[in-house]
Amino acid sequence: MSDAIFDQLLATRPEAKSIDYAQRAVDYLRSLTHPKSGDPFQLDPWQEDIVRRIYGPRRADGTRIVKNVYLLIPKGNRKTSLASALIMLHSKGPERVLGGELLSAASDRKQARLVFSEVAGLIDPDWEFMPNAGMAAKKIDDARGAKIRSNSNKIIFPQGISYEAISSEAGGAHGKTPALMIADEVHAWHKRDPRGLWKALRAGLNKTTGALCIVASTAGRGQDNLCWDIFDYARRVASGEIEDPATVAILYETDKDADWRDERTWLAVNPGLSCDPPYPDLEGLRQYAREVEHRPIERGDFKQLHLNVWLDQSAQPFVDMKIYDAGAEPPIDLLSLVAEPCWLAVDLSSNDDLTVIVACWRNPDDPEGYIVWPWFFCPEDNLARKAEKDHVPYPLWAEQGYIEPTPGNVVDFRAVEDKIRDLCETFDVREIAIDPHLARNTLNNLTEDGYPATEMRQGWVTSAPCIKELERAIIGRRLRHGGNPALRWNFSNIAAVTDKAGNIQFHKEKSRDKIDGAVACWMAVGRASAGDAGQSIYSDPGISVADLVW
Repeated sequence: MSDAIFDQLLATRPEAKSIDYAQRAVDYLRSLTHPKSGDPFQLDPWQEDIVRRIYGPRRADGTRIVKNVYLLIPKGNRKTSLASALIMLHSKGPERVLGGELLSAASDRKQARLVFSEVAGLIDPDWEFMPNAGMAAKKIDDARGAKIRSNSNKIIFPQGISYEAISSEAGGAHGKTPALMIADEVHAWHKRDPRGLWKALRAGLNKTTGALCIVASTAGRGQDNLCWDIFDYARRVASGEIEDPATVAILYETDKDADWRDERTWLAVNPGLSCDPPYPDLEGLRQYAREVEHRPIERGDFKQLHLNVWLDQSAQPFVDMKIYDAGAEPPIDLLSLVAEPCWLAVDLSSNDDLTVIVACWRNPDDPEGYIVWPWFFCPEDNLARKAEKDHVPYPLWAEQGYIEPTPGNVVDFRAVEDKIRDLCETFDVREIAIDPHLARNTLNNLTEDGYPATEMRQGWVTSAPCIKELERAIIGRRLRHGGNPALRWNFSNIAAVTDKAGNIQFHKEKSRDKIDGAVACWMAVGRASAGDAGQSIYSDPGISVADLVW
C-alpha cells in the first residue's frame, strides 16, 4: 500500500478526528506483505496485543505515552519479523516522523543483517533474491520510494527518514539521535563495550521528542551484565513495584525450578506455539528435549533459549545461586563483630585477577553458621579495560565501594598488606590464611611483625573439606555474605569439578571469569571451622585421606 493511499484511508475513517492509534498501527502492519511468502504480514494475537499496548495509550494531544518497551521472548518466536514490521511503521507508516532516524542494534554484524534483510524484504519482496542485492545502492521505483544500501546496512526513505542496522561489535552509536531504537538480543552483547553502546544509544534517544526504545531478547546468564540490569528493571515494573506508565514490560520467562520437560511449560512461554501454524517447530523442540535429556551439558542452552530460564554464569555451578542469594539478608553490621573471633583469608593475584581479603566470623546468633565479608582490590588504571574484557562493571563496583582501586596498573600488594594490618587492629583476628603463591613477601612481612599469618595451599587435600563445609553452610542457608555483587559474580563463575568420592574443587569455566573471592571464602570458612572447634578440620571422621585424592 503506498503512502498516499494509506494517508487517504486515514482521512476517510470515521474516527479521523479522534484517531484510534492502536488500530491504526495494526491496520498498517496488516497491509504489509511478508517478504518470504508474499502473503499479507501475519500479525498474530499475541503480537497484536504488544502493538496495542505500545501505540494505544495517548495523552490528550495525541502524543504517545509509552517510551520504553522490554520484550523477553524465547528463540524462534519471530522477534525479528515483528521488529522489522515496527521499523516499517515508523519509516513509511503512520508513526513516521519527518527526518526520523531509525536504528536497530544487534550483537554482531550477522545478527544485525537479519533485521536489515527483513526490512529490505518488506520494501521489496524480491530484494534478497536479486543477484545485485549487494551493490552499494539499489534504486527502487517511486511507488516504493526507498534506497537500500546493502554494504552499509542502511535504507533511505522519503521525507529525510533513514534506517540503519548496527552491531555492538562495531559500535557507531555516538552522535545518533534515533526516533526509534530496537535493541536486539541484548543478552549476547559482549563484544567491545556493551554498556557504553547502551549509554550512547539512550543518550541519543533523549535528544528526540517522542522517541521509542524497544529491547527484545531471550534470557541471558548471570546477573552482572547489561541484559540483567535492563530486565531486572522491567520485572519490577511488571510486578508493580515500580510505577512507570512510559514502560511496557512483556516477559515470557520460566522459573528455573519449573519442569523443563513439561510441554505445558513450553506453551506458557512460547506465544507462537498457540498460533496457526505454530512456531517454533514443536517437533523440533521435542527432539531437542529428548537429546538434552541425555546430554546435560546442553540442557542449560535448551532452558535459556527456548524456555527463557535465566541461568547462572556457570554451566557446572557449585550451588544454586538462588539459595546463595538468601545469604544477602539480613544486612551485616561489621561493628557488632568487632569482639568476635575472626579469621582472614587472602588470595593475592597476578595482574589480571582480582586480589581479595575475606574475613569470616562464626555467627553469634547461629553456632552452625558463618558471616563473611570481602575486600576486593584491582589496579586503578585497569578498571575500564578489565570491565570491557570481563564484561562486568568494575568502575561501578569501585564507585559503590565493593572494589578498592589501588594506584597504577598492577595490584599494589603494600596496600593489601596495609589493609590486613588495619583489619587486625579492628577485629579479633585469630589467623591470616594466605595462599603462598605470589604472596611470599607479604607472608614473611606479616609473620616478622608478629601477625598470625600462615600458609594455606589450594590443593585437593586442603580445599576439599573446606569447600564441603562452605557448601553445607550455603545449602543450609547459614552463610551470610551481605550481597556483595563482586563476590556473587565470583561464585556464579565456579565450574565445580567433583571426584568419585564427592570431593569438589573450584575451576573457572572461562579464562575471563574470576573466582578469587569464592576461593578466599572457602579458605576463611575452613579456618573458622577448624579454629572454633579447637581441632583440625581434617580430623572430621567422615573424611578420609583417600577421599581427598583425585
